[in-house]
Amino acid sequence: MSMDLTSNISIFGFLLGYLAGAIPFGLLLTKAFGFGDIRDTGSGNIGATNVLRTGNKGLAAATLLADMAKGTIPVLFASRYGPETAMLTGLGAFLGHLFPVWLKFKGGKGVATYIGVLIGLYWPFALFFCGLWLMATLMFKISSLSALIAAASLPLIAATTGQKTLVFVIMVMSLLVFIKHKDNIKRLMRGEEAKIGSEG
Repeated sequence: MSMDLTSNISIFGFLLGYLAGAIPFGLLLTKAFGFGDIRDTGSGNIGATNVLRTGNKGLAAATLLADMAKGTIPVLFASRYGPETAMLTGLGAFLGHLFPVWLKFKGGKGVATYIGVLIGLYWPFALFFCGLWLMATLMFKISSLSALIAAASLPLIAATTGQKTLVFVIMVMSLLVFIKHKDNIKRLMRGEEAKIGSEG
């Protein structure tokens, strides 16, 4: 396969991933089931955590799974064209969720889609992320803090693989998770971040 063809396939994979990631499942599902615009609820986020604030746990679970799937499926599809294409496709899906063109580039915080991308690229990393999130949640009872701990730790684990592109993609996703959680970080620093189960 020529370099030009490989580059074109990688670009196509990135765009395909972006378009898949940009599908706002949280918004579509809440509207479809009569809960209106999820952006008018709670934090205004389109992710599963905010969907849970509607009181419908099933809808929140469906949003979580859909946001994960839009990271996993494009990566698995792109993997037949090589690991580099799969990684760029995963990055595209993640960016699509965070910055969806359909919503004026105002998307979710990316944790579910991050996990979905990891499942497609290298599932043990997804297990590590989820395991670390669970342990931190049991300790601190704060979902955002748990996600930040997992996101901060994963690049260090990825570095042990020696795969530069994989490390780069994971570092970018982790950095963006921190950027998208900037308000949570401010509340954490003030000791005002809500614990799981404490919200109405």
